[in-house]
Amino acid sequence: MERRPAMFCISTYEKGQAFLREAAALGCDVTLLTIEKHANGDWPKDSLVDFQTMPAGLTPEQVLNTVTYYARTHRIDRIVALDEFDLETAALLREHLRLPGMGQTATRFFRDKLAMRTAAKAAGIAVPDFSPVVNHEDIRHFLQNTQGPWLLKPRSSAAAIGIKRVGHPDEIWPLLEQLGDAASEHVLECFVPGEIFHVEGITWDREVLFAAAHKYGKPPMQTMHHGGVFTTRTLDRESDDAISLRTIHAATLSALGMIHGVTHSEFIKAHADGRFYFLETAARVGGAFIAEVVQYASGLNPWTEWARIEVARLRGERYYLPELRQDYAGSVICLARQEQPDLSAYADPEIVYRLPKHHHAGLIVRSDSAQRVESLLESYAGRFLEDFYARMDVPDKPTS
Repeated sequence: MERRPAMFCISTYEKGQAFLREAAALGCDVTLLTIEKHANGDWPKDSLVDFQTMPAGLTPEQVLNTVTYYARTHRIDRIVALDEFDLETAALLREHLRLPGMGQTATRFFRDKLAMRTAAKAAGIAVPDFSPVVNHEDIRHFLQNTQGPWLLKPRSSAAAIGIKRVGHPDEIWPLLEQLGDAASEHVLECFVPGEIFHVEGITWDREVLFAAAHKYGKPPMQTMHHGGVFTTRTLDRESDDAISLRTIHAATLSALGMIHGVTHSEFIKAHADGRFYFLETAARVGGAFIAEVVQYASGLNPWTEWARIEVARLRGERYYLPELRQDYAGSVICLARQEQPDLSAYADPEIVYRLPKHHHAGLIVRSDSAQRVESLLESYAGRFLEDFYARMDVPDKPTS
């Protein structure tokens, strides 16, 4: 009897349930390793052959010891990190165990903001002016020859966590002094005022098979640092913005060396010149219920397709996209003052999903009209501010 493929998944956040279910449904023995805090999380344990926990805050090397100990008595054919903050650990594990998939160097282009900017710029893709944070003379030269303000960004963070705004060149030095040895783990970038867009993509054998362009309401950094209601929506597929985004998205993934998998990429359309500039990308599914927005608009769930890609690679088969729907969708989400927000006053027929999360208010709408989705989100964002909105300061470091 042929042995079932063994897929080992890591997630220090509670996410990826659809991936786990689909991988199991496709005939894999799926194991999940998460942190003890999420031991009782909403995991599809009926789809798992094994469920392991570890303490929070382990270094990648300590996770390596944990997994290699586990591998003494369990086979592992493929390792998948379900959250961005686990990608580097998974890459280390693959290289150590000599398993297929992205190694540490390849993963850097989808985690390290300096690496991805350097590669994109070398390929001729527009990026905001930036500088490594290493040589002080280079930093001075950069600040003297670019227009402020600037952003000091952690090279391997996500969701606007840890970003500092620098309004005057003299402000940078106390920040670097405070960071000490961790200063070089940052990149300094010119702030470009503009509108923020994202593209949710699927790549197979270096070909972008699916690219759905979306537009945020307020920039995520503004929402996280200054408060507000988060919205995002599918762009009209035939609009100039959507066409331009698909083009620059494909060029960016080619420059960064994406071979197989899902991606979440962000771009800014500058107010000054109307051009799109690459901001960052990640080899993962977009957060903040973006996967559900994609699914309601296209019929394609990025988590499910990611699992199908991994299983196809395991079996040496080819991956094919499912049949797509051509609708439009969008979401509106905020932290809520109420533990269980009452959304009953929101009753438009386009509402297809209500967010089931404590102290969060959220809706997803779907329509065959991009303009109708945009109109509903604009209305709901204002109402959410009055009905539910609460603010929480963004942490300097990620918390699981």
